[in-house]
Parts: sequence; structure tokens; C-alpha cells
Amino acid sequence: MAPRKNKELASWEVDADKPKPEGETRARRSYCVKELATQPAPGIDTVHDVMLYASKTHGSKKGFASRDIVKTITEEKEVTKRVGGKETKEMKKWSYFKLSPYAWITYDEALATVKDIGAGLRELAGEDDRKEKFFNIYGQTSKNWMLVAQACAFNAVPISTAYDSLGPSGLKHALNETEVRGMFTNADLLGTLTKIIEETKTVRLIVYDGKADEKILEQLKGVREGLNIVSLEEVIAIGKKKPVEAIPAKREDVYCCMYTSGSTGTPKGVLLTHGNVVAAIASVWQLLYEFLTPKDAYLAFLPLAHILEFVVENSFIFAGLPIGYGRVKTLTDASVRECKGDIAEFRPTILVGVPAVWELIRKGILTKVDQAGAAKKSVFNFALKAKQAATNYSIPFVAGLTDTVVFNAVRAQTGGRLKIMFNGGGAVSKSTQSFLCNALVTMIQGYGLTESTAMAAILNPGWMQYGVAGGPVPAAEIKLIDAPDAGYFSTNTLPQGEILIRGPAIFKGYYKRPDLDKEAFTADGWFRTGDVGQWNKDGTLSIIDRLKNLVKLSGGEYIAVEYLESIYKSCPLVANGAIIANGEHNQPMMVVVAHPVNFPAFAKKNGLGDGEDLEHLCRDDQAVEAALKELNAVARKAGLKGMELLESIVLTADEWTPETGFLTAAQKLQRKIIEDTYQERIKVS
Repeated sequence: MAPRKNKELASWEVDADKPKPEGETRARRSYCVKELATQPAPGIDTVHDVMLYASKTHGSKKGFASRDIVKTITEEKEVTKRVGGKETKEMKKWSYFKLSPYAWITYDEALATVKDIGAGLRELAGEDDRKEKFFNIYGQTSKNWMLVAQACAFNAVPISTAYDSLGPSGLKHALNETEVRGMFTNADLLGTLTKIIEETKTVRLIVYDGKADEKILEQLKGVREGLNIVSLEEVIAIGKKKPVEAIPAKREDVYCCMYTSGSTGTPKGVLLTHGNVVAAIASVWQLLYEFLTPKDAYLAFLPLAHILEFVVENSFIFAGLPIGYGRVKTLTDASVRECKGDIAEFRPTILVGVPAVWELIRKGILTKVDQAGAAKKSVFNFALKAKQAATNYSIPFVAGLTDTVVFNAVRAQTGGRLKIMFNGGGAVSKSTQSFLCNALVTMIQGYGLTESTAMAAILNPGWMQYGVAGGPVPAAEIKLIDAPDAGYFSTNTLPQGEILIRGPAIFKGYYKRPDLDKEAFTADGWFRTGDVGQWNKDGTLSIIDRLKNLVKLSGGEYIAVEYLESIYKSCPLVANGAIIANGEHNQPMMVVVAHPVNFPAFAKKNGLGDGEDLEHLCRDDQAVEAALKELNAVARKAGLKGMELLESIVLTADEWTPETGFLTAAQKLQRKIIEDTYQERIKVS
């Protein structure tokens, strides 16, 4: 990591000797560069260059690891429910996986496989003279997802991405808009393809990974003549027989059409060039290189169709880190049988997650502490407060003592080697960041968008503090412009305004949407993010609002919906939730997904309800009122006041997932759907 010298600022002002521009701040750049970064090393201009560099530099070292599902284990348990005061019993089934140990390939072996896949795909694709010939990748995060993406770079063919949680309509849009001829998917997703393949006329080649259902294969093959469906193993075999050389891409060529989450309408295709991706890698490398050694290890489980995971993995390939692939469903020991969960088995030194993951981990730790009994809970809470105080006031030895006595046991659940965590994809609450920094290891944050190739700001631990996005990355410069309607001005004591970014990491434009390009870019090439930021005295940037999510209440004051949600979601009773606010009320309300373990335990402890199941408990007036008080207590502790406190809540036992329609594929809230679904209950709350 580029070290901090003599308490220097995290960023410096461009043209500091000139008068400040009217209505905006001066642009700021990273402390560790004068000119914006474009390459992680000389000669690295394309994604394939990154893979060649990894093989040349780290060839015989561990590269990629995965584990197979050995078998599915079904367990049946008797569940007791109370409905309307009557006790009923029913049998429920749970399915768990038994997984194999991790199997490794080296970086040399990975490059060889990339070449084989590339050669096989080129042979199967046939002649294609189109300027834009996207190859779609629709699958869960895995070693083969990345190797196929690298094979496309080998062939100088741009990829388009689709989340594995996309439903038929979203997948159809992604395939049709980019006029995909070839695609890669998982065997268990072929069933979704059967529902839309007749309406995606351009698709000619489907490559699948895993063991496919023969009936589904026959169904797909019967859709139309000329539709070729082959396994990845077959592609590799073809490539071995007919090897080819790489087709050189140019830095300015499009490498990826990555779709945004689509939380505000139809997903937009963001065009990222090879140059954008390698500039993003350069940013990660220059800021964090001391954490990126071959001795470190990264566990990948976020969707590779999300820009954060995509850039992180490509950066770690350049750095030569061993990368292991896990599944969200098998991360912990509780979700597997006859083997360890992915985290305990792989023992990572680095974890990258989004706010929902960290809230899940925090609540998981708190649930275990609660279940350990009153004495152990008191010891844990005392140790947490003692370590927080010692850190805040630089008191020596206390942190080491609390770690030895209490927190090392918590860390053992992550394999015992974890040394840093990184949060992206949204702001995590200060309370959750503080908790995990003390109970586990340092958590740093970052800020970026799909349009900026995940790059805008990263917090170097040299400037460690909670609730801060960090300093500008080496591949982008940042400025703030006034947002007068919301009261954000560059002349405020701490300059505030809409965040604009520019530089080598910023995207080329939206696919087939020149109208959006005009809205998104200023005449001199700055991208308007729609987020509101604040420059802090140490040169770091804080994200304080989003213009689209600022809501004006009846008293005329604005509240920041996403910021409030990040705080309320840190309450142990909350599994998820959405703030609802408008100009007819003085305060917001919230639709809250009750935590399936913590909320019933809270109700039982406080003598609420009649032992009903979660669904009935969520409609118990006393339980709802108690939960509201608990949420507002969390808010007051975080410094929220008056108009930011909740007026009421609607509790639900519904599961919010992309499959149920309440979340986008990137785990963001589908606000309109949520509001429409709970409309009647919101009205009477």
C-alpha cells in the first residue's frame, strides 16, 4: 500500500493556485499520484495482458480453487407452531450440501485452460463479421465463470453479463439488447433458458457447466434448427485439438457490457473498455499492494456480474493471489453437513462484501453470543466496549488482551487467518463497521459505480475512520458541485455537493442509449453520479446522500432514505427493510423484514405474543410497538433525531430476494414493488 507520510491528506487539489470555480470545489486526486493511473504495470493494456502477466509472474503458484458438491443431505425435523393460541406440529425438510475439499489449479494451468476455451469457442462460433459480437455469461460466481471471461479476452470478444438470479424477463432483455450469439451458463440454469430461448432469436451457441438434465437438453435442442448446445468440457476438448493464437484487443476496445442493477427501471448496459478495467486494477494495486501478496488468499462469493467482484478478482489475478470460490449458501458450517463451510475450509485473509453480508455476519455473531448465556454475553459486551474505548483513546495493551480472552474465538470461525475486510456496493452503518472492526479485523470501505468500473474512492487504513468512503483512487479525479435544493454547497464549512468523477476508469457510455449519455456527462467529460459527497479535513470523501433518494417531508426538511436504512438495518431485529417517506408526513415509516431468529427471541424474552409463528407475531400489535421502540433506540444511539425517527413500522415475515421480486439481482431494494405490495398495511400503520 502506498504509505501515508507525515499525516498527509488523502487527496490534493488540482489547480490549487487558481481561484475556486463558482458553484463547485476544485478537483481532487489521490495522495499517491500526480497523473491519473492507467496501468498496473508497463505493457498491461488489456484484460488478456493481465492473465499473461499473472502466468509469467506467478505461474506455478496456486491460482484458482473450487469444491464440488459430493451429495445433498436432507434432514426432516418436527416444527411446533402456535396459531390463534392453538399448538400444531408439522414435519419440515431442510437440504444441506456435503462438499469436497478445495482443488487447485496454478496460474500457468489457468492460462492454458483459457487458451483451450478460447480456441474451442472460436471454432464453434464460426464466421461473425459484426462489429459488436457480445458473448453472454449467465451463471453463478465460479472458477469457470472467470476462465470463460478470460477466454473471451483472449479472443478479443466483448462479454455481456447477467446475474444468475435474473428471472426470464431480465435475461431475455440482456440477450436481445446485445444480440448475443453465444453464451455460457450453469446446468441448473438451463431450465430458465427454456422459457425464453424461443424469443431470443440471435442465440446460436449455449455452453453449459456441470451435469445437465437430459430432458431439458432435448427441450432446448428442439426449439430451433442450428441451436448448438455443448458442455464446457467439450469446448475445452475442441480447443486442445485446434489451438489458436490470441487476437490482440486494443485498450479502447469494449470488453464488457455490464448491466446496472435496474432498481429504477430497465437495467442499463454500461460499456467498459479494456482500458477502464486495467486502470481500475492499477488503482487497487497502487493503494493496497501490501495486502495483495501470494501469501494472502481471497474467498470469492459475490456475483461476478457485479462490478465490485469483477474488478476485485481481476485485481487479485494481477497480484497473483490464490482465489477460492464459495457459495453464499455454503459459506458457514451451519449450512453444510459432513464438511466445513467455505470460510472455515478455505481460511481467507481477505473478505470482500456488501452491507447485507456484513449485517448478516454481525447478527450471526450476536445471535451466538445471546445463545451462550447471560455470563458470556456480559463478558463479550464488556470486552467490546473496552476495546472500542482503548482504540478511540489509544490506550495500549487493552486490544491485545480482549482479543486473547474473547475475540480470537470469534475470528476462528473465519478460519483464523483473516486480516482485512472490504465493504463496497453501498454504505455500511458506522455501528456495524465498528462492531466488526473490533470483533474481527479492520474493515475498510470504498465507493464506486458500475460506470466508474467500481472505482472512485478507497479508504487506506492510514486514514482509518468509520463512515468514510476514503480518498480518490489513482485512476479518477473527483469534484463536488452545488445541489442548492437540498442545501449542499461547495462553500459549506465542509464542502458538500453532487459527486462528479473523471478519468481512465470512467466508462465509455451506455449501450444504445445516447440520450442517457447526454444526461450523464458534462461537456468537459465529468460523469454525474447522482450521489452527494462531503470533503473531510483530511482529504477523504464521505457519501452523505443520494439526490434521487432525498425525500422532502411535510415540514420542508429533507431526509436521506438510504442513509437512514443503513442505520435501522443494523438493529438485530431487522433482516431487511425499506424506508417509506413522502411530503404528507413529518416522519418516515419503515417496512421491516423481521429477523427469523432474533425477533421471536426478543418477543419471548419480553413476554410478547402468544408463542405464535413469525408470520402471526409480525401482526401482533404489542410486538410491533416494542419493535418500533427498539428501532428508534438504535437510531437515537446513532445520533438520529426528530424527523429521522420512525413514525411507525410494518413488520413482515416475507423473504426479500431477487426471486420473490423485492430485490434486484444486485440485492438492491425494488422500492416501487415493496411500496405497492404493502400499500394497505402502510396506510393503516
